[in-house]
Amino acid sequence: ESDDGKTYFVKIHAPWEVLATYADVLKIKVPFKVNDMPDDRELPMNWLSTPFRLPKEIMHPEPDYFTAPFSKSKSDFFLIGNQDTFFSPSTRNRIVYYILSRCLYVIGECGDKKGIKRLLNNGSYTSAFPLHDSRYWIRSKDGNCESERYDLYKHWAKFFCFFKEQPINRIRNYYGEKIGIYFAWLGFYTEMLLFAAVVGTICFTYGFLTYDDNEWSKEICSEEIGGKIVMCPLCDKKCGFWKLSITCNSSWQSHLFDNVATVFFAIFMGIWVTLFLEFWKRRQARLEYDWDLVDFEEEQQQLQLRPEYESKCTKSKENPITKEMEPYLPVTSKCARSCLSGATVLLWISLIIACIIGVIAYRLAVYAAFASIMKDSPTSHLEVVGPYITPQLATSVTASCINFVIIMILNLMYEKVAVWITDMEIPKTHLEYENRLTMKMFLFQFVNYYSSCFYVAFFKGKFVGYPGKYAYMFGSSLRNEECDPGGCLIELTTQLVIVMTGKQVWGNIQEALLP
Repeated sequence: ESDDGKTYFVKIHAPWEVLATYADVLKIKVPFKVNDMPDDRELPMNWLSTPFRLPKEIMHPEPDYFTAPFSKSKSDFFLIGNQDTFFSPSTRNRIVYYILSRCLYVIGECGDKKGIKRLLNNGSYTSAFPLHDSRYWIRSKDGNCESERYDLYKHWAKFFCFFKEQPINRIRNYYGEKIGIYFAWLGFYTEMLLFAAVVGTICFTYGFLTYDDNEWSKEICSEEIGGKIVMCPLCDKKCGFWKLSITCNSSWQSHLFDNVATVFFAIFMGIWVTLFLEFWKRRQARLEYDWDLVDFEEEQQQLQLRPEYESKCTKSKENPITKEMEPYLPVTSKCARSCLSGATVLLWISLIIACIIGVIAYRLAVYAAFASIMKDSPTSHLEVVGPYITPQLATSVTASCINFVIIMILNLMYEKVAVWITDMEIPKTHLEYENRLTMKMFLFQFVNYYSSCFYVAFFKGKFVGYPGKYAYMFGSSLRNEECDPGGCLIELTTQLVIVMTGKQVWGNIQEALLP
């Protein structure tokens, strides 16, 4: 049925017997009684949020149940109305993937080979994925009831639903708990950012309204004060002496972001980030309770060894608690793999720092070139932007763009390296695997995205020296950078805008345009 006539499809369906057997093995929690406890959770001034609410039948498509781990031998104990719909789509997919990831396909003297992941890696299969219920724009899949995918599209994925609350329970039923919690977090994060955005806008507006009352900018721009202060050259050979008044525009621009309200905003953000964390812990605990995930991580640790761990660990030993034989990785092998993994992460972080130093060297070298070019052919003939283009701005913008390109290239490469070294460590459980991968990605991305911002904020202009004894980069002929007389905040703002905007654009291309 493929378009090219060469691709073959294998469609897998799990019948009730298989689902029931593995639900028992995986101890999947299912309903056995409707929750008869009264739910009187009414928020004060709840009417204010009415425009953002979805109907109750969309938010809570099913009644709340008491649940227990499924047992095939006691199936009469559970509320099984229809065997086809008793297990949610996400649970069915989870069971099928569990079977596929452990299914043997070669039994030989050299060792058994198993798992769909290995077949994907060696090219036996091009891809493996769960199928959707139907096309998202089709209301009903069988003429009787609306498809879950259509409901999600209608009440969640449509653009004009962006201001509405998310049908988290439906997302959880269709995509599973992990995706459900991710979108719950994303929605909560966006709500909290709204408060920060409002306060940030107020602080920026204050800077704009007090624009004309900025005394130190008036003094810099004044011909009587700034026009008579002669400053030393900013580079050794091609730069000349200059008057403080030429930084007039940048000092006015700095006031928009660096004013009295900025101090208040910094204090506010310190409080905001603490409240965000604590409120999210509360929201997460409530979701864990509502979705029966309170003991989920512990159960996962006990029940599900990764199939890769089972296949690669050839030695077995008795578990002192369960008294069962289980595979294990020798301590020497574990230490060697951990050391290699740590060395690889340090190597990549060192590579980022080397790239940052390269960009700093570029800034030092190019600043002199821009200063020389702009001295010989001024940009004042450019009517709109001419007065604002200075050697500092030109250097900052080009360096930020180069830095962003380096960030994205390193990020793409490191994502593959991080997965490879985590696979090499052979973590025992899925939880352990994800924690290790997350830690590697966090360490790398934090240094990758923000090291250049840390340089501009805390180091640039601090080790310049003084006239007659300037400091040079690693003893070279490149003199250390100085901040603008108005400070480095405009440059830091430029750097952040380019990195943050670039990340958003690239993320949207990957998430929306490519699919």
